[in-house]
Amino acid sequence: MSDTPPAPPRGRLVVVSGPSGVGKDTVLTHLHRVMPDVLRCVTATTRRPRPGEVPGRDYLFLSVAEFRDLVEADAFLEYANVHENLYGTPRAWVEARRDEGQDVLLKIDVQGGLTVRAQVHDAVLVFLRPPTVAELERRLRARLTETEEEIVRRLLNARSELQQMPLYDYAVINDEVHRAADLLRAIILAERCRVHPDHGGAHWHDHHAG
Repeated sequence: MSDTPPAPPRGRLVVVSGPSGVGKDTVLTHLHRVMPDVLRCVTATTRRPRPGEVPGRDYLFLSVAEFRDLVEADAFLEYANVHENLYGTPRAWVEARRDEGQDVLLKIDVQGGLTVRAQVHDAVLVFLRPPTVAELERRLRARLTETEEEIVRRLLNARSELQQMPLYDYAVINDEVHRAADLLRAIILAERCRVHPDHGGAHWHDHHAG
């Protein structure tokens, strides 16, 4: 009988998407406090840092030339042009963490989430949605980080993204941050108990955080 310990089960890949301004970062900050063992992948982007953002912690801030070199090297699990900026998920980092048995969480846009689903069939897709589009607009304006033109563009994109929600596995309404984070935690715990992790395809369940 071999004394070699069994390899840890492969970690899960959890994708969280939602319209700009829905509160993804705030919900994920609360989730990290109660589930510090879930590793959040740091996305690469060509956009400029916002106030308070730390390079390497919040995003990998790259020049357009640096980003395109990585695209040529097939270094991204997915990448997309979002609001005139490029975003990408480092492939090697995600695969290495999952091979170590770590659960990895990606915060990416809907387009990126569906690209990941096409490549990683056991990915778990969670759509974070606002209570209403009017509330989403209020949150966008309260950020004071976008011009009027940018707000209008983000709202148009949000309506398109909401139409893609049925392609996700779960939907969580962020009308109260703590409850939304609790629901996301419950989804991850349930997925850890899944008998057949390579479930493939979307099975949509709408969870209201209210």
